Amino acid sequence: MRVEVRHLTRVEGHANLVVDVASGELRECRLEIVEAPRFFESLLKGRHYSDVAPIVARVCGVCSNSHTLVSLAATEAAFGVEVSAQTRRLRQLLAYGEILQSHILHLYFLAIPDYLGVTSILPLAKSRRELVTRALRLKKLANDICLAVGGRPVHPVTPCVGGFSALPAAAALQELRRQLVAALPDLEETVDLFATLPIPAFERETEYLSLSPDGGYPLFGSELLSSDGARIPVRDYRLAIEEYLTPHSTAKFARLGRESYMVGPLARVKNAFGQLSPMARQVAAALQLEPGTINPYRNLVARLVEVIHCVEQAIHLVDETLLPGLRREVPVVTARAGVGVAAIEAPRGTLFHAYHYDADGCIESADCVIPTAQNLGNIEADLRALVPQLLDLPRPELTLRLESLVRAYDPCISCSTHLLTVDFA
Repeated sequence: MRVEVRHLTRVEGHANLVVDVASGELRECRLEIVEAPRFFESLLKGRHYSDVAPIVARVCGVCSNSHTLVSLAATEAAFGVEVSAQTRRLRQLLAYGEILQSHILHLYFLAIPDYLGVTSILPLAKSRRELVTRALRLKKLANDICLAVGGRPVHPVTPCVGGFSALPAAAALQELRRQLVAALPDLEETVDLFATLPIPAFERETEYLSLSPDGGYPLFGSELLSSDGARIPVRDYRLAIEEYLTPHSTAKFARLGRESYMVGPLARVKNAFGQLSPMARQVAAALQLEPGTINPYRNLVARLVEVIHCVEQAIHLVDETLLPGLRREVPVVTARAGVGVAAIEAPRGTLFHAYHYDADGCIESADCVIPTAQNLGNIEADLRALVPQLLDLPRPELTLRLESLVRAYDPCISCSTHLLTVDFA
């Protein structure tokens, strides 16, 4: 039996799924990444530091805020720039807005059709209109957060090295707080809906990597935590993470202590369960998500738990920002030769940027390690373990189970294709 899914749907970018089974044995199983490399690291060479964040924001239309924020942090590390508490709070709020954008998009628009017997959300606009309008309301809330703080729903224009070029108006933040509180009934309906979904039973233990939860639920930080116990300074990520090429992918794969590892919502929940907000922990319990969960399909549930966490934390962040009053700050930046490394928890997992700057503040070399590239090896390992368990299923059902497993990771394939040369021998 051979299963070939050309142009896997409801994922960002282009990939093929190929499974070949003979006499009950799995002969081949691969996730082909077929997008052309995009050479962003090469594009950065020679560019002034003020150009870098706006360029890397274009790596992705979904994670543009994460690329911007981690880029700014890497440049600030290279130049020894310390940002204010107000800047840290606003950047955190912007990051939460993007996580909400991405997670709600995935839960309602990309993943839920797998569980409701439709091929996309479009038929649900007639049969489940309340579901679609709720999804659109929540997506608008997330867009409004990014618009208020970053100046645009995607590809932000206000964050800059050392701070912000423009601050949100206090009235805009007060309106965001009102919208966040007003969204709670929609979130309750969302939790009730996802509690009814038949998440497939499949377990495979692996290594889970995220930023350390020592300072709270992972978002920014200087240390990595592996579920196998390793603690790794972010500046040493290239010593710990081995990127490698495969003949069937234009994206790099990656490994850490084992042959593959997972980053993203489930990894964060496992490594930092105790740091989730009170409401998020309640929802995790209601959805039977716990630190011992090793079912990759439950990335879906972990994503919803993070939605609750981000909304609750965003309300607190708005209060903490408004209480002392917004204060205009002029970023002070002195370029110098140096190396800067930073990491952020993007919606799909840990994202690394590293830059070498010359004395004029121009890029000499750059490295970006994308969450989806880190997950590709783990997705294939899951598929190899899952296929033998599904051979008795009718082919359409088997294919759907495999596709929905890939979609559970919410891969951002365009982001991941940024390598140099692949030899298709």
